[in-house]
Amino acid sequence: MSLPLTETDAVPASPPLAGPEWRISDQPVPYPEAVAAMEERVAAIRAGTAPELVWLLEHPPLYTAGTSAKAEDLLDHGRFPVFQTGRGGQYTYHGPGQRVAYVMLDLVKRGPDVHRYVTNLEEWIIRTLALFNIKGERRCGRVGIWVDKQPYGGLPGQEDKIGAIGVRVRRGVTFHGISLNVDPDLSHFGGIVPCGITQFGVTSMHALGHLVSLHEVDAAMRDSWNAVFETPDAAPTEMCAR
Repeated sequence: MSLPLTETDAVPASPPLAGPEWRISDQPVPYPEAVAAMEERVAAIRAGTAPELVWLLEHPPLYTAGTSAKAEDLLDHGRFPVFQTGRGGQYTYHGPGQRVAYVMLDLVKRGPDVHRYVTNLEEWIIRTLALFNIKGERRCGRVGIWVDKQPYGGLPGQEDKIGAIGVRVRRGVTFHGISLNVDPDLSHFGGIVPCGITQFGVTSMHALGHLVSLHEVDAAMRDSWNAVFETPDAAPTEMCAR
């Protein structure tokens, strides 16, 4: 994914933080329904009538096109529905077995550094994976989280993407967020060039031999949250491994 799209409208002063609400949807949520719900919640957060929200969900199989998506990167036009979206980035896949986290935070209260926010999202994925003994890493010039495949029988230098990031910020409030591949059908990524990157693959926790459930991943994401987002001056892990 590319760096986020930011909308720089003037924002009013905000009261102190109370911490985000957490919501988990047990059934796949249609993409248009999720976007409409995010739009409504972001407006309410900005108006001060609703708390921040972290929403964990799955989608039915679909492709989304970010603001940097290239037409030629959609390889199979009829395979799944394609949705244009205002988040940063290119084409990505969402579907069952993938944990999507839509994160709606007030950066007016938390600090307006969008690059730091993206770093925190990366850190959140890294720390969540570490709880399952998976080493997720950043890569220079590539937003998202990657896994070195050599410890899993791959060749030296072989690596796959396990977590994607695509965000938007409107009047100081974030939406969209991250996706973590727990056990999606990896063949579904074959209908696109994921995030515009052709030289590396895509993997999942199950493909790496970690047969965890979405509920276990949800618990790990909640366990990892405070150390990243609610701890002042929290230091990230190694910023760029390669």
